[in-house]
Amino acid sequence: MKQDAPRGRLSASPLHLLHRAGQCAELLFASKVAEKDLTPRQFAVLATCATEDDLSQTDIVRITGIDRSTLADIVRRLVQRGYLQRKRTRTDARRYAVRLTESGKSVLAQSEVTANSVDAEIVEALSAHDRQAFLTMLQRVITDMEARVARPDDDLEPGLED
Repeated sequence: MKQDAPRGRLSASPLHLLHRAGQCAELLFASKVAEKDLTPRQFAVLATCATEDDLSQTDIVRITGIDRSTLADIVRRLVQRGYLQRKRTRTDARRYAVRLTESGKSVLAQSEVTANSVDAEIVEALSAHDRQAFLTMLQRVITDMEARVARPDDDLEPGLED
């Protein structure tokens, strides 16, 4: 369903425009990976786990920005589907580490092509120079906002982490 462009105050609201852009991007991603039944957040978790073995769930929260309770549900679902393995860490028996399974690596590899296509489609209205500037500015905004906004998960005690 096509929506009208924001008007008035909303047309100049970064909060609203980022939200709308996120909605559109998620719908586009969902339409492209429907056969794999993978959400953008699930893809983000798989992609993050591909960068390093045995990440804690708190590590994944910090890397992806997904809130802790949502991440716990995502990890549970991905474990049930056989894409992730969750095990106790060697250094602290109270913590869990998450790692991609072979099946997870396979679905991630298949989905990365689609994700790259979606990423390109999201910014296709921009010139190559503007695309890079847009991504740089988004990173700057995220870095600045993360420095100013405390997340509830930032103060976890080690034993309460996962």
